[in-house]
Amino acid sequence: MTRRVFLYFTLLFFAFSAVACAATGEEVMKKYEAAYYYPSSDFKARVTMKLVARNGQERLREMTMIRKNYGGTGGEQKYFVYFFQPADVQGTAFMVYKHPAKDDDRWLFVPAINMVKRLASQDNRSSFVGSDFTYEDVSGRDIGADTHTVLNEEVVKGNTTYVVKSVPNAADADYSHKLSWIDAKTYLPVKEEYYDKKGALYKVFTADEVKEVNGMPTVTKRTMKNLLSGHTTEVVFTKAGYGIGVEDSLFTERYLKQPPKKKIE
Repeated sequence: MTRRVFLYFTLLFFAFSAVACAATGEEVMKKYEAAYYYPSSDFKARVTMKLVARNGQERLREMTMIRKNYGGTGGEQKYFVYFFQPADVQGTAFMVYKHPAKDDDRWLFVPAINMVKRLASQDNRSSFVGSDFTYEDVSGRDIGADTHTVLNEEVVKGNTTYVVKSVPNAADADYSHKLSWIDAKTYLPVKEEYYDKKGALYKVFTADEVKEVNGMPTVTKRTMKNLLSGHTTEVVFTKAGYGIGVEDSLFTERYLKQPPKKKIE
């Protein structure tokens, strides 16, 4: 081997080593958490959710989702969701107090019986209002609940992504591991694959559209597909905004029953 060839392969080796060591799995996922679940002090969006069955039958839901942070990334958050459509769920409201490293508090107002119900907080992997997204998908999973490893880098749709494997540390998840393709520039998820206890792929998330909202890259259209049932949920954010000054008083049982109209429009 000539000196020039030796130097070339030596430099190439160190270049690949630098890429591989550029970020750990936990570092990437913490940045993902900050970019995807914690941008700005608060957030509000009108959300259209389309539920598509295997046979193509569609159901539409429309809601307003509001989030407020209490502390930095990974800290306390509160969520408020108000449903406008369909008619049989109009007026239904959902509220979450998200706590780091412990169970969330969740409430649901059911207008048909005019009652606020406290929901069981342990089952974060159950379906969010009948969709293919779970409660955990909506508000985020504690980064420390999994062990994260950067497997490699891949170019997806012209953008470099980190491919991260996340393995649950406890048997509280319905998957054995998850693969996430995280954009190396924005740290938003591009794609996620969920594998069951036998290692078979059964659910796929895709970020179908990313737009800047108040200068922040935001996933404004996303899809979750269940490969076993053939059911798909498509979610689109419109009228989205950050730093709008969400008041603490919104996150109360009183407003679950009768939220101020101007705050949920």
